[in-house]
Amino acid sequence: MSNSGLELVCSRRAFGAIALLVASGLSACASGAGDVQVDASDSASTSATDDASSSEGSSSPEPSPPASPTAAELRAGLDLAETYYPDLQHGDKGSAYQSYIVLHDTEGDSTPENTLDWWEGNGNFVAAHFIVARDGHILQCVPLDRIAHHAGHGDTGNNERYGVVEDGRDDMIGSSPIGEWALDYGMNAWSVGIEMTHVGGTEDYPEEQLTALDGLIAYIDAYFSEEGKQGVSAIIDHKAWRTGNSDTSAEFADYLANYHDHRSHLAAITG
Repeated sequence: MSNSGLELVCSRRAFGAIALLVASGLSACASGAGDVQVDASDSASTSATDDASSSEGSSSPEPSPPASPTAAELRAGLDLAETYYPDLQHGDKGSAYQSYIVLHDTEGDSTPENTLDWWEGNGNFVAAHFIVARDGHILQCVPLDRIAHHAGHGDTGNNERYGVVEDGRDDMIGSSPIGEWALDYGMNAWSVGIEMTHVGGTEDYPEEQLTALDGLIAYIDAYFSEEGKQGVSAIIDHKAWRTGNSDTSAEFADYLANYHDHRSHLAAITG
């Protein structure tokens, strides 16, 4: 088990309204371009008024884009179950403390439910918030507003590099130092951990698993946005936090680059 976070959120409805206003203004200016010129201070309002009068009743306004899905709607679209154990929750992590999504591999092929049972039974108090199976099934193991011990110690200096601090919210139960090279322990209290059922070097990540991960990240973004978070959480993998970790594997490199760029495993559509 591995022990292990671009910011942009806006209201698509507000954006659509602004875009509509801008488009209407541009159309008005274009249709009035051949009219007699007026003083610069009056040109925009005169052109827009004339254009609106001439076209009134001849066409319907463009419809606004649909509203972004709510967190509840996104969650309902996932094959997601939840099982919580109190001893795998290690402190409060409200929206003000959410900065990263950390991706991991389980390095095993057990079901999410069996993986969680192993975490609960081994006495290490380690877990991630979610496990995503190869068939797209997701198990939530820790609530989003609670700290999970998934990232562990990171390279010395990484607290400062990633802008996280050890502020006492993490009880640090079960943690132990691993060397002078990895003294920092701030990531758990500022992140959501996602494990993917995968063994590095064996095979690719199935489309069902990656599509489920896309949906899960969208749900996490929406959840914290509704809780008041400004912007989205940066996405990293576990080895970015601690050098030498195996997760995510080499097979995930292209997907990780896509998640960094546009929060989906699919390559960006250009042209």
